[in-house]
Parts: sequence; C-alpha cells; structure tokens
Amino acid sequence: MKKSWREKLATSKDLPKTMVIPAPLEVDALMKQVPIGRVVTINELRAALAAKHKVTFACPLTTGIFSWIAAHAAAEAEAAGVKRITPFWRTLKTGGEVNPKYPGGVKALARRLRAEGHKFVTKGKRVLVADYELKLFKKLR
Repeated sequence: MKKSWREKLATSKDLPKTMVIPAPLEVDALMKQVPIGRVVTINELRAALAAKHKVTFACPLTTGIFSWIAAHAAAEAEAAGVKRITPFWRTLKTGGEVNPKYPGGVKALARRLRAEGHKFVTKGKRVLVADYELKLFKKLR
C-alpha cells in the first residue's frame, strides 16, 4: 500500500542522528593550528569539529562559509597592521584545491603556499596543491 505524504514526512529513515553547526570562531581556531608547510581541507576541519562535539558530522555549508569569513577577517587584520593572523591560505577546498574566493585570489594564495614549500598542479581553471594528502595536518583539536 502506498504511503501518504504525512507518513513519508514522519519517516526518518537512515538520516544522520547528529550534526554540529560550528561557530565561526571555532573554525578560525582550527585554521590557526595549521603550521607552516602543512595544509588542511574543509573536510579535516569538519572531522575535527564533529569529534569535538561528539557528533556524526559538521555542516559542510557553514564550515565553508565560516572558513571564508575567517580568511577575510585575517586579511582585514593584516591590512590593519596585525602581524600574526589566521593562515587562511593553508586551508584548501576538498581535493586540495586552492580556494579562489579567499582574499587575494589564487595567485596571492599560491605565492604564500609556494613560500612554504608547496608545489601546484593545474586542472583546467583549478589550482591544486600537489600531493596535498602527504602534507595534511591531522592533529587538529
């Protein structure tokens, strides 16, 4: 027998039971932990946030938005003369891609990453850190 729309609405199936929507400062704090010569992707940030909150996963949308906010806040602080800022250039998109929406764009980010010893691979319009998996910082807390 066919289920009604109300019955379908009431069914939870195998949806995740728990998810965290992080605060922007939490994402920024994780980004600050990445040392020179290392990188993280949004997925590593999400995994650390989920572990911290003891949940299944962290929201990919808000984690990405908040990393973008942290990047722009760091650039703003740098422009105001602050010396120690969040190293946003070390936070990559999934797959190791340099985030073109971060301050300065791909060229400026690549310049900072190159100064820290990273090399790049171009795939179409995308710029990726070569062998980024080997340089992942996995000790986020």
